Amino acid sequence: MKKTIFLVGARAAGKTTMGKMLANKLSFSFIDTDCHLLETTQKTVAEIVEKEGWEGFRARESQVLIETAKPNRVIATGGGMVLAEQNRQFMKQHGTVIFLSAPAATLAARLMKDPNVAQRPSLTGMSISDEMEKVLAERLPLYHDAAHHVVNVDQEENLILTDILEKLQNN
Repeated sequence: MKKTIFLVGARAAGKTTMGKMLANKLSFSFIDTDCHLLETTQKTVAEIVEKEGWEGFRARESQVLIETAKPNRVIATGGGMVLAEQNRQFMKQHGTVIFLSAPAATLAARLMKDPNVAQRPSLTGMSISDEMEKVLAERLPLYHDAAHHVVNVDQEENLILTDILEKLQNN
């Protein structure tokens, strides 16, 4: 397997955590698109959004997706990467896309433990739990549209990793 593996899902689904574990297990390199953007622009997601708006951020995010897609790499995408049709098509055509799925309540609980507002600015101005419900409801069809595989991440990390590896083997 010499593919690019894209991890998609909502904020706090574990894309970075599981991405690092998966990359380590497969001896792949790992990239988090939000971190890559921070490193290359020296600006947080919140700063880019404040200066360029969400549209400017989404354009930069799409560019990072194309720049970082390489064989033998696991890429943790930003939660909104799937909003653009071209991003969903690009990921499906250039690798294997795994949707890390969890209920909104689980995601909200994780976000409340580690809000990291600079890299995870509020999308709606609502409470974390209300925002997760709303955003997940809107994006769920897009995550499913992008994904080759869906993995339930509302379980222990080693079980998630095993599930991902099994799905990749049957690919």
